[in-house]
Amino acid sequence: MRLFRDIAHSRSVSRGALLNKVSQSAASQHLQELERVFGIALLDRSTRPIRVTPAGQAYLEFCREVLRKKTEFETEIDELKRSTSGEVRVASIYSVGLSKMNKLEEEFGRRYRDSQLRVEYLRPEKVYDAIREERADIGLVSYPVSNREITALPWRKEKMVLAMPPGHPLSNMKRVTPARLDGIPFIAFDEDLPIRKDIDSYLRENGADVDVVMHFDNLQMVKEAVAIGRGVSIVPHPIIEVELADGRVKAAELSPSLIRPLGIIHRRNARMSRAVRAFLDLLQEHSEPS
Repeated sequence: MRLFRDIAHSRSVSRGALLNKVSQSAASQHLQELERVFGIALLDRSTRPIRVTPAGQAYLEFCREVLRKKTEFETEIDELKRSTSGEVRVASIYSVGLSKMNKLEEEFGRRYRDSQLRVEYLRPEKVYDAIREERADIGLVSYPVSNREITALPWRKEKMVLAMPPGHPLSNMKRVTPARLDGIPFIAFDEDLPIRKDIDSYLRENGADVDVVMHFDNLQMVKEAVAIGRGVSIVPHPIIEVELADGRVKAAELSPSLIRPLGIIHRRNARMSRAVRAFLDLLQEHSEPS
């Protein structure tokens, strides 16, 4: 059921197989067997990405309901045993940082040796999808938003800085006003990302009109473009600490300052296992500003 759910949500047999640690061949055989038993197609494989048929949608809802009941049962058993055993599924945006997550995973492993942490890195909208579709217990996002299905909690605040290649005319400045960025080549984020909208608003309100020469959907590509001298960018300071130490980029504080909020999201009214609550508590212990 979990395999079919993940294939249907990702609309990819290979992706669903990867999430469930089985081969693509085994996943395809499982789908064929399901369709043979039910006597009806669950997926339309003639399209790319694949499409869930009406019968497949009905089976998907059944799978989600059974998996939800299974989780609730396991949570109740864990409560009776007062156990923190089990898996915690985390969906995170890429820019939370592997180093930060590695430290959290190590600390969680030391405290709760009978629990497992599974982390998947996704685009922001995919993190919300994973929480809403119950493929993740906890999500880590920037600019968190609550809605009728999802509860958002504040987590950390990251100071944004101007990142520049070494040798840039502004690279020796410790503090830069947005007006100094007017007309200069700028590496931006994709227009649909919350961080792009926040930066655009900041620049507009402070009278700067930058020349966007490139844009990307992730911080790693933004950092690389800055490092090779294609332009400057505004990024969270913790994200470029390694590059600063290596001398690949320079940074200046912004005046006025700009802050990127990070948040924790989870499904509203979800019954959390003791393991999930333990990881949530750990996150909140590390909620101080960077």
